[in-house]
Amino acid sequence: MRRAHGLAVCAAALAAALVAGTAGAQRKAGSPASGAAPRAGAAASAGATPTGAAVYAQRFAGLCAACHGANGRSAIPGTPVLAGQHSFYAITQLFLFREGRRSNEAMTAVAKTLSNDDLRGFSDFIDTLPPVAPPSPATPSDAARMSKGQALARQHKCLFCHGEDLAGGAQVPRIGGQHEDYLRDSLRGFKSGQRPGYTQAMSEAVSQIPVEDLDTLAYFAARASTGGGAIGSASAPRASAPAR
Repeated sequence: MRRAHGLAVCAAALAAALVAGTAGAQRKAGSPASGAAPRAGAAASAGATPTGAAVYAQRFAGLCAACHGANGRSAIPGTPVLAGQHSFYAITQLFLFREGRRSNEAMTAVAKTLSNDDLRGFSDFIDTLPPVAPPSPATPSDAARMSKGQALARQHKCLFCHGEDLAGGAQVPRIGGQHEDYLRDSLRGFKSGQRPGYTQAMSEAVSQIPVEDLDTLAYFAARASTGGGAIGSASAPRASAPAR
């Protein structure tokens, strides 16, 4: 129920943002009233128009932040944390949404409006968002479940691809500190085939893992990192591993 409510909030926020964006574009496209003299500061304002990265920072704030958070850490159930994600991974997911290969009503509504340049611009901006520590849990982590989760992560090579600190790599997402419900649903989706990857790596990796163990992995990963802290060594490099 919490996830459904979260998705409804996101859908409403995105609809409002898309409508506002369309109205803004129409205002910009409109010509001045007949006989009206241009404003004295018009040329200067045009010269001050932000370009490049600043454009996508503004667009992210207007279009994405309502769901994903201004700093990339969403507080909405089922909505992934973007802070600390990598450009290559982000652009691939945006492409999959735009082409209809991933299914999410809110994300599809946004992605289908994006050009290739937009995909690059948004993903490059996401890459600049530093990891953000999750809020302190209301209850302490279950030590036995954390221990089992770490053992499962090593057994099934999760740490080989996602790194000892679960920070991921160029093609591999950061999963340390990600929302547990999002991780759980993603892992189950890979196992069932409902969530496609752009390679078969994740589907193959989880195909033989029982669902209850996937849930334990999600529990562990969500709590194993606090926005940049390592499980093993804080200086562990980002992994370079098969794409997801």
